[in-house]
Amino acid sequence: MFVAFKEMPGDSRVWIYQADKTLTTQQVELVEENIRRFLEQWSAHGKDLKCSGTVLHHRFLIISVDEKHHGASGCSIDSSVHFITELGQHLGVNWFDRSKIAFTVNNEVFIENQKDIKQKIAEGAIDGDTLTFNNLVTNIEEFEKNWVIPAKDSWLGRFFN
Repeated sequence: MFVAFKEMPGDSRVWIYQADKTLTTQQVELVEENIRRFLEQWSAHGKDLKCSGTVLHHRFLIISVDEKHHGASGCSIDSSVHFITELGQHLGVNWFDRSKIAFTVNNEVFIENQKDIKQKIAEGAIDGDTLTFNNLVTNIEEFEKNWVIPAKDSWLGRFFN
């Protein structure tokens, strides 16, 4: 059962998939159309999941499930990963490249390779107050409070001490 993302309860589980490139407006529309179609039929052990999905910043696919309604199972999570993998192949997008770190400055998202972070900090391109995305948040409440945070407050903080 698909519901609007803003209607999901704060304790709903969340998964964030980051594209390795900026999506065009047409690609965003295609992703949102396809993810909605997938989520409308998504189930776990034959029970519909109360879920939502959205694309933000032309780069992030966010899926959530209200586990009070019914929790996602291993098989249902596997089916979502398979779907996202196929969607990415169709679009030429990798949703699973964890070596790319997203930042935002003046509402513009940019990506840096993890191996280049120290150099970018030394050059001043990234500082402790540069906003980064914490894609490891686990629920909507954390997403709303801690998804976009200063780099110094993320795992990157070790580079600023």
